[in-house]
This record gives sequence, structure tokens and C-alpha cells, in this order.
Amino acid sequence: MANSKYEYVKVDYEVNDEVMFPNFIVVNLHCCNSTTFYEFEQPNDERAVNLMNACATAVLKEYPDIVFAYGFGDEYSFVFSKETRFYQRRASKILSLVVSCFSSNYVRSWKDYFPGLDLAGVPVFKSRVLCCANVEVVQTYLAWRQRECHAGNQYNTCLWNLVKGGKTEVEAREVLKGSGKQDKNEMLFQQFGINYKSINRMFRQGSCVVKTEIEAIVKHRDGVPVKRLRKDVIVEHHESIASRSFWNKHSCVVKEIGEFREDINKIKPEFVKSFEFENKLMPSTWIVVRIDGCHFHKFSEMHEFEKPNDEQALNLMNSCAVAVLREFSDIVFAYGVSDEYSFVLKKDSQLYQRRGSHIVSAIVSLFSAAYILEWMLFFPNKELKYIPSFDGRAVCYPSSKILQDYLAWRQVDCHINNQYNTCFWELVKSGRSKREAQKYLKGTQTNEKYELLAQKFNIEYNKLPNMFRRGSSVFREEKDTVNTIGETQKRVVIKHCNIIDSCFWEANPNILNEEPL
Repeated sequence: MANSKYEYVKVDYEVNDEVMFPNFIVVNLHCCNSTTFYEFEQPNDERAVNLMNACATAVLKEYPDIVFAYGFGDEYSFVFSKETRFYQRRASKILSLVVSCFSSNYVRSWKDYFPGLDLAGVPVFKSRVLCCANVEVVQTYLAWRQRECHAGNQYNTCLWNLVKGGKTEVEAREVLKGSGKQDKNEMLFQQFGINYKSINRMFRQGSCVVKTEIEAIVKHRDGVPVKRLRKDVIVEHHESIASRSFWNKHSCVVKEIGEFREDINKIKPEFVKSFEFENKLMPSTWIVVRIDGCHFHKFSEMHEFEKPNDEQALNLMNSCAVAVLREFSDIVFAYGVSDEYSFVLKKDSQLYQRRGSHIVSAIVSLFSAAYILEWMLFFPNKELKYIPSFDGRAVCYPSSKILQDYLAWRQVDCHINNQYNTCFWELVKSGRSKREAQKYLKGTQTNEKYELLAQKFNIEYNKLPNMFRRGSSVFREEKDTVNTIGETQKRVVIKHCNIIDSCFWEANPNILNEEPL
């Protein structure tokens, strides 16, 4: 990381959000805009549920520390092994990586389950972390979620059959008001000829994604197959996932999480909710959500990005940032370089009641999904070999001056790293090994790198594209424009300018809603 006078913003304001041992980590996510990107079949869309299960399966395969998952409708919960040190147990990193992986897989796998049907928008998932004190709390949490699955599905089955029978949604909800479980069962059977217990188990009971061990043939010796146990991921449906009989038969789960010693009789949701790992972000402060690509060095090599800068890859990142600003009006500014982006929310923002986990996860989710959706626009001739993931964190800054110092820090970092990388890759392209290039540049100063580029490679650094040297700033123009459906809105623009100098902020006082000095 490059050093500068602005780095105090990292040291003084970032907060440690480690989930301490021996707490179990559970990540819950759910889609918060499912009605905006597709009109699903009601009360249950089998293809949509299978898509959710496929995404959860992909998450377990991607992250070995996740041992068990349970989902229904538009939500999923992921349980980590009790000894996990996944990203050193930092809640923001954990929840953002899970939601990033899930969102990316959702978009990428959409066509597999809805062939010929395009997404009308970008799906957004919110997530949160629960730190469960012991395995009994995990058990109670899972029992609670399955009870919610049953109650919600029974209600929705009644609701949508009433609607299909001619009632409005408002009228149907009035009919169901105050009805109990048995009342709903009788309504379904007597009015619609539906035996609730005959409905697909996946809708009534939800879905479990479980790590297990299966016997597989690894080779043949003298014509005889040699078998070994290997880990796999399976999807199951069971009427009581929190029962000892179901849980304790899964040896991998018991080994990495623990066994259930007693069955759950009473569930108190308030008790489970008390374990939610959440702090509301400080009021009247600028919220900055910074996202970073996870293992992007490998991703860029696998997809043969041009070094030191791939213009199309940067344009894709910028396009994703624009999508985020269009979705969230509380975001007033974004700054990006390489595989990172910082999003600034206004001081008085009440987005998700300033719950950090929801803000971070929603932004990461949208950015990740947009990256997959727009890949072919920027790389039409390049296959996406595997999905990238992004992690995120939220930091609060109390004043505009400190916020501007944060952004200055990121732009200084952009310049120093880009200058180094430009020198490094020119040396590599000229025939040196990577180790030789690193050794050559060790201890060199800014002026020496200018001279190296000019004298050895005939490159005038200050004439390189501004996007490479200064990064990208995304914000709304002060002037109103009219969109295609006649609505007045402010146009989101991408600029590559000096944001360290006060001139930028004086010329754009609307960004921070401050008058120029």
C-alpha cells in the first residue's frame, strides 16, 4: 500500500468487526427487489427456487468453511464451521463475499432456469451476520427459519388461490386476517381442493444444502476401480432440519459444527435475533462503502487483461459503479481505480436505517451482479471463465474535510501504484523477469520512475490516459435531464479528474451539498 499524508483516515476511522471465538457465524441473505426484475409465478415459482438452490450450492463449493445452508423463498442462511478463520472472521468481509458470490451466480445461472427470458433489472441481495453463542443457538435459528418457511408458504398459498379465485390482494388479506394454521388447511382443501401436505416439499419445508462425503472412483489398478471418499454438496428437503434425527446423520456437519443433543420444542425469535451482529452506523457522518475485488490478480491473469491497465476492464468497473448510483439515490459520489471502488453516502442518509451490513451487502450485491450482466458488453469476444467476487466494508467520516482526505488518499494511491505498475510491466515486456523488474524498481522515487519511462521506453507519464493516472469519479451533474419516460433526473457522469485539489469540489458544490468558499 502506498504511503501518503492522508493515510490517517484508514488508521483512525476503520473499525474492527471481528466475530470472536467461540461464536458460530451464520450469514443470512435475502433478495430485496425480486418484484422489479421478473414477474415470478405465485405462490411459488419452482424454477426460481431451483435457481436459489443452485446459487447456494455454488457458494458452498466456493467456500469450504461453509458447511450447511438452508433456504426458502428469496432467502438463504449459511452456517460456517465452528473453527473457521474465514477472512479472520471479519463480519463485513464475510457477509459481502457470500452475497457477492451468490449474486454473481444468480445472474450467471439465470438463463439455465429461465431460458429465453431476460432479467428486467439487476437483482439485489441484502445480508447480515449472526454470531451464535453455541450450537443450540444455531439449532434454534434453523428451527425458526423453517417455521417461517412453513407459515409463510401456507399463507401465500391461500392468498394467491383467493386472488386467482377473483378477489383482490387487499380482499384476500382481509379474509386471511386472524386465521390459524388449521383454518388455512381447511380453506385450501374445502375451497380449492388442495391438500396442503401434498404440495411440493421444497415449498413447504425449504431446501438444505449440505456438505457430505461420497465414495468416488479415483483411478483403476489392474482393472479394479480404486475408491476414495471425497467431499460433495447435496440438496435435501426434510420436515424438521433442526431435529436430532436429521442433523446428526450428517457426519461432515456434526464434525465441523457439532451435534444436536435435544430437539427444539419452543422457539423465541427475539432470542435468536439478539445474536445479530449489527451496529447502526454513526448518525450525521459520511458513510463510505469501499469494495475490492477478491483475488483479482488471478482473475485478471486468467482473463488475459492487458497490463498495466486494461481499458475495457476499467470501463466495466465504471459501468457497474454507474448502475449502483442509479439504484441508490443516497450515494452522492464514487471513486474507483483498478479493482476497487468507494461509494460515498450523504451525511443524513437513512438507507436501510443506516444498518452497515445491509448497506454494504446491497452495494456489493448490485455491483457484483452488474459485473456479470455487463461483461459481454465490454468483452464480447472473451468468455467469462469464472465469476469474480468482491468484499466490502463501511467507514464513517465526521466531516467533509476528512472525507475529502479519504478520497485524496485513494487518488494518491492510484498515482503511486499506477506509476510503479507502468514501470514494472514495461520492464517485463522488455525482457526482464518479474523478480528482476521488482529488484530494479526497489527504492526508486517518483522522479526516477519518470526518467525511466521517458529515457528507456519513450513514455511521457503525464500524457498517459487520465483514467489510468487519476482513476474514475462518478457523480450526478447538477443540471436536470429528462429520461425516456419523461421523468426529471440528474445525469450520472464519469470523469477522470484531480479530486485532491480543492478546485474540483469548489466547481461541484452540489456533490457534498456545500457552498463553495
